Amino acid sequence: MASPVRVRFAPSPTGEPHLGNVRTAMFDWLFARNQGGAFIVRIEDTDQARVVEGAQEAILEALNWLGLDWDEGPDRGGDYGPYVQSARQQMGIYQEQAQRLIDQDNAYHCYCTPERLDVMRKAQQARKEPPGYDRRCRDLPPADRAKAGAENPHPVVRFKMPLEGIIAVQDRLRGEVEFDASRLDDFIILKADDFPTYHLASVVDDHLMEISHVLRAEEWLPSLPRHRLLYEALGYPMPEMVHLPIILGPDRARLSKRHGSTSVLEYRDQGYLPDAIINFMALLGWSLDDHTEVISRETLIASFSLDRVSSSSAIFNAEKLEWFNGLYIRQLAPEALVDLLAPWLERKLPEEVSRPLDRTYLLRLVPLIHERLKTLFEAAELTSFFFVEQPRYNPLRVIQKGMVRDDTREALSRTIAAVEPIAEWSAERLEPVLRDLAAALDLTTGQLFGALRVAITGRTAAPPLFDTMEVLGKERCLARLYAADFFVKAIPIAC
Repeated sequence: MASPVRVRFAPSPTGEPHLGNVRTAMFDWLFARNQGGAFIVRIEDTDQARVVEGAQEAILEALNWLGLDWDEGPDRGGDYGPYVQSARQQMGIYQEQAQRLIDQDNAYHCYCTPERLDVMRKAQQARKEPPGYDRRCRDLPPADRAKAGAENPHPVVRFKMPLEGIIAVQDRLRGEVEFDASRLDDFIILKADDFPTYHLASVVDDHLMEISHVLRAEEWLPSLPRHRLLYEALGYPMPEMVHLPIILGPDRARLSKRHGSTSVLEYRDQGYLPDAIINFMALLGWSLDDHTEVISRETLIASFSLDRVSSSSAIFNAEKLEWFNGLYIRQLAPEALVDLLAPWLERKLPEEVSRPLDRTYLLRLVPLIHERLKTLFEAAELTSFFFVEQPRYNPLRVIQKGMVRDDTREALSRTIAAVEPIAEWSAERLEPVLRDLAAALDLTTGQLFGALRVAITGRTAAPPLFDTMEVLGKERCLARLYAADFFVKAIPIAC
């Protein structure tokens, strides 16, 4: 490439960082890393009325969690700062360029009040006309302009769009895109509060920051002709424009929480792994080939190309994301999984469990749930019976199908008698003893093991019974078997 790749992620701090805008950041990051270029974070907060306190911090936190490190930004500096637009606005950068456009007759002051614009829009709706500014202030005579200025000393600035013709613009994914100029109104570039709109601020900043490629959501495609003309009027070379495909729900409606999409930080708080999120998001609009799904971060960086980005909408699938997360959890070494799970368990386990948790104990039990975990959040629920003194359950659940109270009690008492003499408490020693016992009691292994599983874990579904008993230890298992016998004894005999 003729010039270094410089790409920017430019979110507005108006809420939580969601999957769609963070995917844009990831594509920017992958492209920059693949090309040996720079990834810049710029906060676009010129719409001050919509700024949400803490949103900027949440955006940066999400990028940090995902490992999308940036080279320049609001907290890291760089040669092209400030990297927050409200700070740039205070330097007069945008006002200077707006005045330049006015002086060139590419823009003009508009004195129309909000009330007058509201009446205009309602009249357009009544006539079933497309909405748009009627250009009342575009060619005001000097005397009328002076009078209007006296009445409204804080006008907006609008850009003069051509009244007719075709505006053709190149998009990397779609080729040449044409727009009918007669359907585009004179848009605002500087608001009455002296803040620029997105249109002016993004064009000016992308030029001053020497951005080479602009990757942004497909929803900005209608702004493309406006931005092309702004670049031309200001004498700036236009970056290569890449409008990324929109993300839809499985029903092909716009992605929302009802599809399972949520804030990226909520995925973190639900126990998703950054690499699983990155892999999943990469496939929302990009592909390595026609079949590969599981792609490491290193391979993504080495292989990422804009040529493999699709122009078609991507479909979000919450079940697929959960599948990816389970896969990445299973790929972790037990020691690494313990490191991730320990803080979760410290927070989520019942208060009765003593802290800090024993790491050696965690290393013994983690292999029992490793294959079953889909999110880290599930770990406390799956393992709580390993930590409490006595799990809580309905004693009726101990009685298995085809059994009654008394033969269940016999099975429990015979199990106690069979396992109490075992000195070397291990799955290998327990299994043959209990299989032989099932035969001696004329029970199926499903019946006996099902009763023991509930008695020992409080669950009808749990990790392998004998491995679980080994980790819990002889003393705890026997205590729970005695407790189960006591609970079942209290059940009415008819059960």
